[in-house]
Amino acid sequence: MHQPYSYRPKDLVEPDWRRIPGWREVTEQQWRDPQWQRTHCVKNVRQLRAAYGDLLSEAFYQDVERDQAERATMSLLLPPYVLSMMVPHATPTDEAMYADPVRRHMLTVFSDRAEEWPSHPFASRDSLHEADMWAVEGLTHRYPTKVLAELVSTCPQYCGHCTRMDLVGNSTPSVPKLKFSMKQGDRHDAMLDYVRRTPTIRDVVVSGGDVANVPWPRLESFVAALLEMEHVRDIRLASKALMDLPQHWLTDDAKASVARLAGTARKRGVSLAIHTHVNAAQQVTPLNAEAARTMFDLGVRDVRNQGVLMRGVNDSPAALLDLCFALLDGAGVMPYYFYLCDMIPNAEHWRLALWETQALQQAIMGYLPGFGTPRLVCDVPFVGKRWVHQVEEYDRERGISYWTKNYFTSLERDAPYALGKTYEYYDPIQTLDADGQAWWRSHTTAASTAVTTTRSVSE
Repeated sequence: MHQPYSYRPKDLVEPDWRRIPGWREVTEQQWRDPQWQRTHCVKNVRQLRAAYGDLLSEAFYQDVERDQAERATMSLLLPPYVLSMMVPHATPTDEAMYADPVRRHMLTVFSDRAEEWPSHPFASRDSLHEADMWAVEGLTHRYPTKVLAELVSTCPQYCGHCTRMDLVGNSTPSVPKLKFSMKQGDRHDAMLDYVRRTPTIRDVVVSGGDVANVPWPRLESFVAALLEMEHVRDIRLASKALMDLPQHWLTDDAKASVARLAGTARKRGVSLAIHTHVNAAQQVTPLNAEAARTMFDLGVRDVRNQGVLMRGVNDSPAALLDLCFALLDGAGVMPYYFYLCDMIPNAEHWRLALWETQALQQAIMGYLPGFGTPRLVCDVPFVGKRWVHQVEEYDRERGISYWTKNYFTSLERDAPYALGKTYEYYDPIQTLDADGQAWWRSHTTAASTAVTTTRSVSE
């Protein structure tokens, strides 16, 4: 009898960048240089065409261009290393690129988007209301013992599914981006001051954007200041670039900074970890593994993956298990969380329904070691992360789930009723049956999508 999933150990294989016409003459020394990668990022369709040439059709390029003009919430910014992971071991063609899971979440085309409901009617730019919970600009105090520090609003690569799409990256024709109003140094000082005088904070996520866009001396100084605070016991550095631009983490400056911080953390008994973001098994490469294992060698306690569940990327048990085993076996990275894609504008083609995610959680149980089995979670606005089976009530016909919580956010200090409320989350409308879709059509229109924000920042 065959198991529903068959585990087979697989060796990691580095994609050959020379199969892409624009990089046929690039040397290995250049390819491993983070500055070369940053300088040669693809930022527009002209540069994409310069890389791929006639391998891709004009129709494909126009599909990308139309999306950037009409639907994109993030501008194009793709290092060559990210592009090399698309159709990684064959010559790219239109058909292969359209089907490729890395392309589907990193290089969106207009034809990917849902036609009738590109956005859910309750989508919003700051869907998790993080800015509403800023203690100081860029520092979200959402959970009782944890804060999120957004040090920068840029990344080495931009992902269309970014939950902070209202602030991170460059403006697009459909989304004028917001900007921090304070100077960066003043913001960082204000963040540190707040954490220093709030002893209930034991856990700090240092993020952005991506910490890979913070110069090493500034990042080291910020984290070193956190390490001086007796009540801070966990520090997590959030960087998708650990996997998308591993070259950045392998420089001498990077290794020296991480080694100093890890040494201090170890002496103080503080857990210093790195959280990265991988969504498809083919993104786990030998160079990624080298970067992750180098962090372990330098004294980082753990490297964990926080992925996003997306249709056509990792929405089958086999795809999800392949990814988890690649992370564990190939790179020593812990599969930690997989989130339902947040309810941001123009994301409906990616989002899964709650029932689909519950089925995925059930399907992957028993194959991975318990400590390496990821939790599939819904990040419910005003509630926070909830395992998908923690739902209190679920209206499958209308795709509305109801959730409760067990703590007050910073918005509810004077609202004791908050723990008695239920909070709503919504399935993609196109996943509902005919009656459910009809109900939504009669109550709203796709054009009514809410894309407002409450961030206290200046344009």
